[in-house]
Amino acid sequence: MRTDSFDYYLPEELIAQEPLRDRDASRLLVLERRSGQVEHRRFADILNYLTPRDALVLNDTRVIPARLTGVRAKSGGAVEVLLLRRRGKDSYEALVRPGRRLKCGAEVIFGGGRLKCRVTAELPEGLRCLEFEYDGVFEEVLDELGEAPLPPYIRKKLADRQRYQTVYAREEGSAAAPTAGLHFTPELLQKIAASGVALVYLTLHVGLGTFRPVKVTDIRKHKMHSEFYRVPPAAADTLNRCKESGGRIVAVGTTSCRVLETVADGDGRISPGSGWTDIFIYPGHRFRGVDALLTNFHLPKSTLLMLVSALAGRENILNAYREAVQERYRFFSFGDAMLII
Repeated sequence: MRTDSFDYYLPEELIAQEPLRDRDASRLLVLERRSGQVEHRRFADILNYLTPRDALVLNDTRVIPARLTGVRAKSGGAVEVLLLRRRGKDSYEALVRPGRRLKCGAEVIFGGGRLKCRVTAELPEGLRCLEFEYDGVFEEVLDELGEAPLPPYIRKKLADRQRYQTVYAREEGSAAAPTAGLHFTPELLQKIAASGVALVYLTLHVGLGTFRPVKVTDIRKHKMHSEFYRVPPAAADTLNRCKESGGRIVAVGTTSCRVLETVADGDGRISPGSGWTDIFIYPGHRFRGVDALLTNFHLPKSTLLMLVSALAGRENILNAYREAVQERYRFFSFGDAMLII
């Protein structure tokens, strides 16, 4: 299965550069996966597609200000660091630029010395292990010096860092937001819960696995980077009761979807627990835990586009994307949403 089979044309002006003023003001493209039929709605209309027996599954991860800019201690050369995974109290796995300049033992200074780090290991795929030195509480120092790690296709500076967080974010650890959840407001979530839909929270800390590009021709040779997940026992119980009652499990975002497909057994039963997942979902995957998916519009040739193609069919997805382009939907992290049912 070729990577270029998941390509599509997207005018650059349709890449959303900032969030809308109101989170739930975005548009919603509804795709019926069996027929391929498309409807154009507003995001608040999602209530019309949920029933009291359904469960809406949300990823409660919180984005840390994971992008740091500093200088090399010896030369003063500029350095950019993206924190990906905590390995210990003061140790992180990170992407660094320029990687060729940051070998084992190299030291980097941030904020005029407020924070320092040393490269303690060179890891596969250009990653580095960094050991940090600081005074005080690391999270407070990071909040002072770090920036929201916006994707490279967003060139406009974000005025309010909270707009790159979901309103229910609470478990710190992500290097990127689970963007399908950015559309929800507390009021909309209250309406959904009042309608009888169960709101279920799990955690996946978004890291390199979610946004690493596919560089191989045959997608089956692509390897995902592992990301940490947690499914609380109460969440698993609620989801299993939902299944038993004939309801649907509606995943909010590809991150929630990947967790559910990691922990579901062959009968679709959800197991609680925590660990690391490197699951790669592409056409041919048999979904066990997920019945419907709320998601944003994804980059061409990305693993996320492959995931939604696995659920709805590649032709249905590409046809829906062509219609979204024609209808001038907003794409990617701050863009509009798609509901696959």
